[in-house]
Amino acid sequence: MAKPKVIVQLYPMFPADGEEDRKAKRPLGNDNEMYHRIVHEWTDIVKEADKMGVWGLGTIEHHFHSEGYEVGPNPGVLNAYWASHVENARVGALGYVAATHDPLRVAEETAILDHLTKGKYFVGFARGYQSRWANVMGQFTESPATVSDGSDADDRNRQIFEERVNQVIEAWTEETVRTQGEFYEAPYPFETGVEDYPAWKIARDAGAEGEIGEDGSVQRVCVVPKPYQKPHPPVFIAASKSQASIDFCARNNFIPTYFMPTKGVVELSHYYTKTANESGFNVQLGQNQNIVRWPHITNTSADFDRKLRDYDLDIYKNFYGPFFPQFPRGNDDELIQGMKDSDIFIGGTVDESIKAWQHVYDQVLCEYITLIWHWAQQPKEDMLEELRLFMERVLPELETPDFPQWVAAAAE
Repeated sequence: MAKPKVIVQLYPMFPADGEEDRKAKRPLGNDNEMYHRIVHEWTDIVKEADKMGVWGLGTIEHHFHSEGYEVGPNPGVLNAYWASHVENARVGALGYVAATHDPLRVAEETAILDHLTKGKYFVGFARGYQSRWANVMGQFTESPATVSDGSDADDRNRQIFEERVNQVIEAWTEETVRTQGEFYEAPYPFETGVEDYPAWKIARDAGAEGEIGEDGSVQRVCVVPKPYQKPHPPVFIAASKSQASIDFCARNNFIPTYFMPTKGVVELSHYYTKTANESGFNVQLGQNQNIVRWPHITNTSADFDRKLRDYDLDIYKNFYGPFFPQFPRGNDDELIQGMKDSDIFIGGTVDESIKAWQHVYDQVLCEYITLIWHWAQQPKEDMLEELRLFMERVLPELETPDFPQWVAAAAE
């Protein structure tokens, strides 16, 4: 048996003394001195987590967080910087909001990161649920944000998402691409190719086969570099409740990242395994499964409530709640109890935490665990102490099958 692979997922929540203090300091997310301190503190956390033996270090893509809740607009830049500060851990993003990006540029950027990390890199993609920024940055494809509600907008977002992720994979794995999707095509215009390209002769003679047509037009594009890992880095896909997302993952050997209660993870992990094996992959139950939780490991049971109040209540009440109506409503005490009952926040004392995690793993043996703290609302040293306790006390009590390892092949 083996241990779950731990990913620490961080995005800075600028600290405030509760909701009213956040309002008084508006717009806290635009506090440049605070960001400068936090972004370097982030590196300290990355280095310490690497020493503790985590499998991966990830971050998000979110924009325009003037309130200071999730200030993480560019995962690639952070990953590149972290690559020079870690020795063993992988770095990555959970993840790029695919519908707001040019897929070939994402393929290039992530391939570079794979080389910088010498294959210790993972790539995540998400559909995008925050309309404030996703609608702005997705305007060129009229890609709306979605909370997986089954609407026409949700369906359009999914179509764009799946098309673009598939185009990234194609750009990684094929020498040249010629792709005509519903929302993106290359070359452009697709029907004629790129005409009047001045350097077509050397591209024809020294470039990739088939790149240049008989009339000198660009008919295919060669996305370079290719990833260091072959065929490509591990791909994680964010999932909150949609079986369609799990189906997409299973058919492509991607890793679903579950932002949902354990019951849903159990049901969808069985569906994933069945669908993946029907699609030609030899997958064990629990393999390629990534469960996400917000933990606190505390000195006393009462201290769990205090940390939820001090570090999590503000964002849970004022940001997560409005997006997800299924979250409980009520006064602050009722919201804290709702967090404890959510099966998303998990914790208590070391013994209580072990028991809670064992209860999860009695039901589903996920290969990966992603842990999220609302740092920097929670001070760095306190957050790192909780991570240390998880790695040293909780993780040894959890077991998974010895799943096949994703190994980076040497670059050709």
